[in-house]
Amino acid sequence: MFKIVEREEMTGGTVIRNEIEAPLIARKARPGQFVILKANETGERIPLTMADTNPEKGTITIIYMVVGKSTALFRELKVGDAYQDIIGPLGAPTHLEKVGKVVCVGGGTGIAVLHPITRALKEIGNDVTCIVGARSKDILIMEDEMKNASNDLRICTDDGSYGHHGFVTDVLKEVLEKGDVKLVVAIGPVPMMKFVSKMTKEYNVKTMVSLNPIMVDGTGMCGCCRVSVGGETKFACVDGPEFDGHEVDYDELMLRLLAYREDEKRSLEESGLQL
Repeated sequence: MFKIVEREEMTGGTVIRNEIEAPLIARKARPGQFVILKANETGERIPLTMADTNPEKGTITIIYMVVGKSTALFRELKVGDAYQDIIGPLGAPTHLEKVGKVVCVGGGTGIAVLHPITRALKEIGNDVTCIVGARSKDILIMEDEMKNASNDLRICTDDGSYGHHGFVTDVLKEVLEKGDVKLVVAIGPVPMMKFVSKMTKEYNVKTMVSLNPIMVDGTGMCGCCRVSVGGETKFACVDGPEFDGHEVDYDELMLRLLAYREDEKRSLEESGLQL
């Protein structure tokens, strides 16, 4: 059992932060890796990339959006309650290298995934500009953490309620125009990563993205998390979750993410849980 020691409801309760006792995972985890969690015996296995780890305290932090039955069930867990199972760390860690000017782009709960990567890139000496986006100010997460993790934080909102009025790609274009960007890391909704990658390809800037396909076992056995990268089939759980953003077939990925949408909706309705 993996006990929740801290819990925070963010953005009006649609996004939840859990700090969880998992000392063995906390000791081994590296930026970019993920865990798979299960609330109870009949619960679904949910993969989530860690937003933070504290090896001294023996905890990991996850941040998730309530989007269906299983995450609605997760939200029912309070401080002192426990997840039945957590396995990890899974996936390949982020390749960290001092390259110079780096831009980290995050959207939605992808900001949580981006946080440890941004911090690690800064810690090894890169000049890190971070661009984060949300639909509006009230659903923006981790502003203070991202400010501390980067050298320069830029904020965008779709409705103009905070920061730049527009998309992260607007600000990214301004930064790319100035030149000298050696690496872009983009994590967030698939359309955002797609258009960031399309833009950086025009500027010939290496781009890494973190993919979130449907996943079951997390060890490469089931094949559910297959994605097409550079015309080859890859498994996000063992070959990723990070890939060359210029090589990903985003349209295929989006179709696969929609494959069970009606089943997910029906499962939530039958559970009696609310989003």
